[in-house]
Amino acid sequence: QVQLVESGGGLVQAGGSLRLSCAASGRIFSINTMIWYRQAPGKQRELVAAITSGGRTNYADSVKGRFTNSRDNAKNTVYLEMTSLKPEATAVYYCNAVAVVPGGATGGYWGQGTQVTVSS
Repeated sequence: QVQLVESGGGLVQAGGSLRLSCAASGRIFSINTMIWYRQAPGKQRELVAAITSGGRTNYADSVKGRFTNSRDNAKNTVYLEMTSLKPEATAVYYCNAVAVVPGGATGGYWGQGTQVTVSS
């Protein structure tokens, strides 16, 4: 019913920047919180940043001041601007959205992930 597609990942040198996007499509009535997670090889998935429909943001301590989360509600799209990237940011980045579909059901949906690799 709801599809999320991430884009913008790639290879960047330490200190560089990347901008990730996550676009939601399908039968959507509304989207509440949109969340970015990441999972590095051999590690558990961790929350990176979250943004509510009203634009309130929350960040993991490890990215505060360097990552900026924003969203365009009209496009059902969330963005993650990542600056001053460090090698430890290397991971697959996933988008998660809490969405309400027509009929009122609420569910959590995941994208397929986009790889971010930061070289030292």
